Formats: sequence, C-alpha cells, structure tokens
Amino acid sequence: MTAAALPAASTSTATATATDDFLGHPKGVYICFFTEMWERFSFYGMKALLLLYLTKYHLFGDKAGLDLLGAYGGLVYCIPVFGGLLADRWLGMRKAVVFGGVLLVLGHLGMAFEGHAAVRIDGAVVRDDAALGITYLSLALIIMGVGFLKPNISTIVGKLYPENDPRRDSGFSLFYAGINLGALFASLVCGFLGEAYGWKYGFGAAGIGMVIGLVMFLWGQKYLQGHAEPSDLPALRQRVLGIRREWLIYAVAVLGVIPVAALMWAAANGAFALGGEISLALMLMIVVLGGVLVWFAWFTGTRCTPVQRQQMIALMALIFMALVFFTLYEQTYGSWVTFTDRLLTKDLVPSLVIQGGTPLPWSIASLLLAPLGFVVAARLSERSPGSSAPRTLFIAIVAAMLVMLIRDCLVIPQTAGSLTYLGGLFLVVLAPLFAILWAWLDRRRMDPSKPVKSSIGLVFAALSFVPLALAAQHVGATGQMASVWWLVLAYLILEIGEMCLSPVGLSAVTQLAAPRVVSLMMGTWFLATAFSETLAALFGKLAAIEVPEGQTMDIASAAASYEHLFWLLMWIGLGCAAVALICSPLLKRMMHGVK
Repeated sequence: MTAAALPAASTSTATATATDDFLGHPKGVYICFFTEMWERFSFYGMKALLLLYLTKYHLFGDKAGLDLLGAYGGLVYCIPVFGGLLADRWLGMRKAVVFGGVLLVLGHLGMAFEGHAAVRIDGAVVRDDAALGITYLSLALIIMGVGFLKPNISTIVGKLYPENDPRRDSGFSLFYAGINLGALFASLVCGFLGEAYGWKYGFGAAGIGMVIGLVMFLWGQKYLQGHAEPSDLPALRQRVLGIRREWLIYAVAVLGVIPVAALMWAAANGAFALGGEISLALMLMIVVLGGVLVWFAWFTGTRCTPVQRQQMIALMALIFMALVFFTLYEQTYGSWVTFTDRLLTKDLVPSLVIQGGTPLPWSIASLLLAPLGFVVAARLSERSPGSSAPRTLFIAIVAAMLVMLIRDCLVIPQTAGSLTYLGGLFLVVLAPLFAILWAWLDRRRMDPSKPVKSSIGLVFAALSFVPLALAAQHVGATGQMASVWWLVLAYLILEIGEMCLSPVGLSAVTQLAAPRVVSLMMGTWFLATAFSETLAALFGKLAAIEVPEGQTMDIASAAASYEHLFWLLMWIGLGCAAVALICSPLLKRMMHGVK
C-alpha cells in the first residue's frame, strides 16, 4: 500500500516517525547525548583536576585528598536515588534535569574561585580557608545537581524506544558514547588548562560547558515526545506548608546543599570519621543503602507480580556487578592519576610535542562543532526528510573533530590529569564497534545475555591492572620512569570491559525495573556507583605516598606500594567475575525473556 492510499492518521504517524529519526535513532536520544556530553564534560573536567588541585595547590596529603575525592564521588552518585524518586513521584524528568543543570552550572563556576595557594610556614601548612569553603560549597552544588540530572536523563533515553525495540542496546551504547565524548574532551581541555594555565581556567571551562549543555537540553524539548513531563500535574501544583509542592522540592534541595558542604569539609579534614576511615559521607551512604534495601524488599514483596519480582532481583544483581566494576574503574581518577604523575612518562610521541609556550587545545572548537552540527542537521532532516545532506554534514563534522582530537593527543604536552582522556577516547572508538557487534550477534542468535556481558566486563576490568603492575615492577627494578604506553594498554583493556557492562546495565534498568519505579532504580544503579567511589578511595589509600617536608619520594618504595595495590585489585576483580559468571544462567531465567 502506498503512502497516498494510507488513511490520514496513518500518514501523519509515518511522517512523524520519519522526521523524528536521525541516523537510525530518535532525535531525542541525540538531545540526551549532547546534554549528557556537556554534563560529563563539566563533571569529569573538574574531577580530572580535583585530586591534583588538592594535593598540589592546597597541599593536602594523598590520604586527605583521596578521602575528599571518595566522599565527593560517593555522594554524587548517592543523591540520584532521591532525584529519581522525586522525578517519578512529582517533578517529571524534564523539570528535574533542568533544575539539576542550574545547580551544576553554579557549582562548576564556583570551583573557578581558587584563592591563594597553600604555603608551608615552620613545617605547618597554611591554607586559604575561605577559598576552600567555596570549594566545599561548590562541590555540594554539583552533588545536588547531578542527583537531579543524572538518573533522569538516562531514563528519558529508555522511554524514547518502544518495548523490546532491538535498537535499545545500541541506542544506550550511542548515549554512552556521549557520556565518554564529554569525558574525553574534559581531560584534554579542562585537565590541560588547569595545570598549564591555572586551576581556575580548567574549572571555569567545566562551568561554561555545563551552561551549553543546559541550553542544548532546553532547545531540544520537542524531540522528547512528551516522555519527560510530570505524571501528575495537579499533585505537583498542590500546596504543602503553604508552598506549591514543586517550589518546596526546589527549596529543600537548595537548603540541603549546606549539610552536604559540611560533609565535604568533614571528609577533607578527617572530622567525625569512625576508626579514621569511615567518614560521615560513607555513613550517610550506608543509611541510604539500608533504606533502599528495606524499600526494595517491601516493594518486591507486596507491589510486584512474580515475574516483576524476579526481574527486579535480577536487576539488583546486575547493579551489584556494576558496584564491583566501578570500584576498579574509579582507580583511574585516584591511584592511576598519582601513579602516572609520579612514575610514568606523559607524552605518547615526545618528538611531536610542541616545545615552549602553552598551546591551546583545538578540541575546544570540537566541543562547539558537535552540538551545532546536530542542530543544523536536525533542521535539514525536518525540511527534507529524504535528503542525504544531514548525514553528510554530520559525518564531515565528526571527521573534523577526529583531526583536531588526534592533533591534541599528539602535540599538546600531556599531564597526569589530561591523560585521563584515554578512557573517553577508547570508549568513543569502541562504542560504535560494540553497537555493531551486539547487533551482529543478535541477528545470529548468539548475543550474550546481560549477566554474561556484565561478567565479561568484570574480567576485563580486573586484567586492566596487569600492565600497570608490570610498569610498577619496571620502575622498582630500574629506578626510571616507565613508559606511558603501559597506561594506554591498561585503559584499552578497562574500556573494553566497560563497554560490555555499563551501557548494557543502563539499558537493563529501563527494561527490568517495574514501570513506576524506573527512575528510582536508575538512582539505585548510581547508588552502587556511589559506594564504588568510596571503596575505590579506600583501596587507593593503600598506595598513598606521604613525603615528609624536606625529603624526596623513595621511588622503589612507591613503586612497590602501587604494584601491591594493582595485583590485589586484579585478583579481587577476577574472583567477583567468576562468581558472576556462575550465576549468569539463573539470572537470565529470572529476566523472563528480556534481551
């Protein structure tokens, strides 16, 4: 039957579907892609600098710096439990994302205030307490902002696909590429600017990035197909304590920034820590976890059908696998950064590096080209649905970005902070390959189940520590810095594991969670990441190097500490992977046909 013979309603639907898709996926996915790209640019740009900023500028020791990094990273992924719950019940995902974006903008711009560098006077470290106070407050704003934005932007992606749409996993792989494109450019831009030009420039660039991300999301509202709106507008407008519920939620969240900032201060100063290790932030996360587990037992026991109950339990098992994986992964911003800073060379091809001066990364232009190119391509595809121009334009922009990226990787002098771009680089390269791989295996009915994919991810995460352990052995034996290519190999192995586990897990949340608690379960996924951040910091402290004033670091001793940590984490990862693989057949049955 031709389009002319279709009823008017069918023709309208077909046209809407045609104009809503771009390169095989809903345009709303690309809006989420670029919003998350800029959010991750700001988040990872700041994170790439945070530990180095604390230890080099404010002269914190490794342990204090890791404590703050762990508490910050943990709470960033803990608060999404509440953001997901509030979006499910009242706010809707769109309002939650916009509110979170505003808080993120304020927080990242606040990080640009660096104050005076710490100095040592008569053996004591004197720091700029006012500047540090602004830092703690800024971190708290970021934590609260991520709590509202992170679980809901991921949930929107899942809602843009019909149930059991075969494009879902590849769509999440695409979305995950946006996350890691942001992480890639964050390290190259913010990581480099922070150490080469000044910390405030690195942090400031992260804040500007979040502004652009928020603008992008607001521009693309029409492509979300109404999936992100509040489910019960009258309840949202209802007055509670004389205030509309919506504004009460915003007010409580803003007031909540103050105690979170106090937790940041406590973590940095070792205040109120049980046994010197269990910080107030970790105690809060334990309380939240306990509450989530009690709720989970109640909800699955009283509000779910038998099939939903088993699917929710299978989902919780996948979330636990993610916890283990990211405990290993988050070493990339802790022990891997300090190890690189102290014991590895930095430049991939030293003969190509620009000598003298401080060149600007061309990737700054790439960050603007990508979303601008999509906006133009999307408009062209709406005006001429059958035209190849939008695809050609988008591919040309991607090619230009690739040229600029290669230039920055090879000719910009690298630092320990900027080299964290390797994770994002490999993920962006691997994402389309894995999307093709899963689709190819699915057509041949050979696609591994989600539990098996997650188990494979754990194996690769564990093996990523082998190159670094060997590098540490080399340093200990020779007393010379090891090659940065050991780090490159470690990142490649790690990111193969991440492509097996993380986008698949995000997709599983949207498929296995009971419909009315999808955002809350997405928050639970990030709660697992919260614990992984804190656990990663605790493990990283096993290799913390504290150099007394007036002395130099003992290279052999430092290398031995790092080597011990890396072998330990490898064995932990392999053990957990074995358990996960054994449980995979049972978990697959409990998923009841969800692919």
